[in-house]
Formats: sequence, C-alpha cells, structure tokens
Amino acid sequence: MGDLDNFFYPKSVAVIGASNKFGKVGNALMHNLKMFKGKVFPVNLNENKVLGIKAYKSVLDIKKNIDLGVIAIPEKGVYSVLEECGKKEIKNVIIITAGFGETGNNEGQNRLIQISKKYNIRILGPNNFGNVNPYIDLDTSFSKLTPEKGNIALISQSGALWVYISQLSLGQFGFSIFSSLGNMIDVDFADIIEYLNNDKNTKVIVCYIETLKDGKKFMDICRKSKKPIIAIKAGATQAGQKAALSHTGSLAGEIEIYKAAFKQCGVHLVETVEDAFDKAQFLVNQNLKGNKTVIITNGGGLGVLCADYCAKNNLDVVKLPDSLIRHLDLSHNWSRNNPIDLVGDADHTKYKEIFLKLEENHFFDNVIIILSQQEMIDVYKVSKEIVNFRKRSKKNVVCCLVGIGENIDRAKKLLKENGILSYFEPERCAKVLKTI
Repeated sequence: MGDLDNFFYPKSVAVIGASNKFGKVGNALMHNLKMFKGKVFPVNLNENKVLGIKAYKSVLDIKKNIDLGVIAIPEKGVYSVLEECGKKEIKNVIIITAGFGETGNNEGQNRLIQISKKYNIRILGPNNFGNVNPYIDLDTSFSKLTPEKGNIALISQSGALWVYISQLSLGQFGFSIFSSLGNMIDVDFADIIEYLNNDKNTKVIVCYIETLKDGKKFMDICRKSKKPIIAIKAGATQAGQKAALSHTGSLAGEIEIYKAAFKQCGVHLVETVEDAFDKAQFLVNQNLKGNKTVIITNGGGLGVLCADYCAKNNLDVVKLPDSLIRHLDLSHNWSRNNPIDLVGDADHTKYKEIFLKLEENHFFDNVIIILSQQEMIDVYKVSKEIVNFRKRSKKNVVCCLVGIGENIDRAKKLLKENGILSYFEPERCAKVLKTI
C-alpha cells in the first residue's frame, strides 16, 4: 500500500486553486498548510503570489517533484487540471471539488476515473474534505481546527463530522490520521484501513460509513486487520438513507445487513459518535478480553443502574465465588453479590483491600469502579489504588467518578495518564466494555 503514502506523508504539496481571497477554499487550504513541514506550491492562473509564496500558473511550471496534488477549483476546470497532474507524474491527488456523482453528474465522475486510469493516479474524492496528519502538520482540509497528535485514525465520508469530532477531541484525545473519502471513485475504506495497519502512529481505526461500494473487499481487509476497527454506520433509518443518497450519491443500504457483516469481520459497531471515541480511547490502552464484569461501587443506586446497563450491553455481571465472599471484610449487611457495595464511607484503604482480594481470583475480565465523592473520602488516593490495581491485575478497568472539584479533576487526570478512562455516567462504562 505504498502508493497511498503520499496522501498522508507527502514532502511536497501543490494546492491547485490556492487563493488570497478570504472565504475561498483555496485560501483556507493555504492557511492550514502554513505549519506543514514539507514544501507547498500554490497554483493559480491569476496570482503571482499566494499568502507570500510564489504561485504557478500550472503544476507543469513547477520544476520540483510533487508528492500530492490538492484540487479546489470549479468542476469544469478539474478535468484539464487532473490531466496536467498526470503529465507532471503526480500520483496522489485529492479532489476537494464537488458537483459530480453526488449531484447526478455521473458523466463527469466517469471522466475523472478515465483520466486517473490513464496516468495511474490514486484519487481521494471528489467531493472530499481533505486529509490531516498532525505528526507532520499536514492539513489539506478547510477546517479551522487541527487536533492534537494521538493514536486514533478516523476515516470518514463526511467532512463536517471531522469538524465536530476535532472539537469534541480538545483536551480529551488526539489523532494519528484523518482521511476524508468523498465519493470514493478510487480509494475507499478498505484501502485506507489496509494502509493504516502499517502506520506506526495508529492504534485504533474509526470509520464513519454511509455506504460500502465493495463489501467483500472491506470484510476481507477487516478480517486481516491487526488493529481494532470501530464503525459508526449512518443511514440506519429510511430518513438517514435518503440523506446519504443526496450527500455522497450512494444508497446507505439495510442496517441489518451491515450489522451481520461487521460482526463476521470483527468490526465494533456503535450507535453514536461519543460511543465510537469512548471505545477508541479505551482500545488505545486496553484490549477487550471478555464480558465477565465486576462492579465495585460506594453508591448502591449507581451500582444497580450500572448492572442494568451491563445487561443491556451483553456484559455478564458475574456471580462472585463463595471463597471471595468469605474473605471480603465488608459490613455485615452487604449484599454478598455483584455489584460489590462498599457503602459511602469506604476510604482508599478499603478499596485497596478489595483490589488485593480480587487479584487472587481469575473469574472476571473487567472491573467497573463507581466512585461517588463523599466528604470522608480522598478520591485522589482512591484513584492511586485503582492505577496500582490495574497494573498488577492486567484486567480491563473503567471508572465512573461522580462529583466536582479539584480532587476529582486530579483523580481523572491521574487515571487518564495511566490509560484508564473515567466518566460521569455508568452507562458509558458499560458501552465501552461491550464486545463484538
């Protein structure tokens, strides 16, 4: 998959349609490439310079090699420009321009395919939002926000979703790669998933899918994937399917067929964007090992709710072994069952005691720890014990921290630094641990 390398790790980029005019896509692209570690070549028929950088009338006027071409001009000019890219031997091209298959212009879209085959060009798009690689400050999108570096890759048929998710990620998680697909006349989900399997910065792959044009290819690549794949499938309703058709010119397909296919090829299907990135963050640091789950709580009601959420997400709130029950030094009236209710005044020493007892057993895969802030508890000290427990036990651990204030914030920070997610709602803990 080396032929996709220059989409994500180019050393030089030609922006065809680069502009000095605020409000133009070509202007936004040039601004977003200011920090790019490679060379940027603006191409504009009417400008000598764009944002202070020498501009060229055509890519054919550029003496140096170009790794990546980005086309952001009106539809009528795209065909001749793509021909010029072919003559210049630019083998990777992103077509930002819309107005092709998604608007019924199938003839124009077919012309692009013919030109790309003639010159052996790999195309992302058309109707594309661009690519982002924070590790080399590459941003060929026209978003105003470039996210932090991280280990999650996002492949999306929607550019607006990238804007939303990049805002959602602030201070929470980072990205290795973002790739927009647009109308997928060439490069598709399977191609990029296969490529990302060899990307050193990517640990988890998230896909926003409206349609798959080659379901068998997608399933074959996903089965071989060494990295977890999470899918957000749009078009689950009739209204959503109609919207997908007008968005990328493709039918979204029956959701039940997709569900069955994803299950067969090991893809985690989630319902919401929040679910997708909760699970992605979890999978960056932990692996789903099974569904046998222990709930530890200092609030009975939250424990009961969590047990319900676990059941809804096919997690087994597993029965505690008699040997463990006998050795747990809890109040005389505790339920002697799972969830393990430590009651409100349990301090960090009590949590440590429970953790040590659990470590002697191997009947569970996951632990959900619900910690409700109380006056008599140092939440930060408890979080230290949680970190130590996970390091020793190697079990999956997620937390629900209920409360506000500096101590809660310190606890969340410590947990995050050690690869443990914490939420305000127990439902999110259960969703994260759901297996395929």
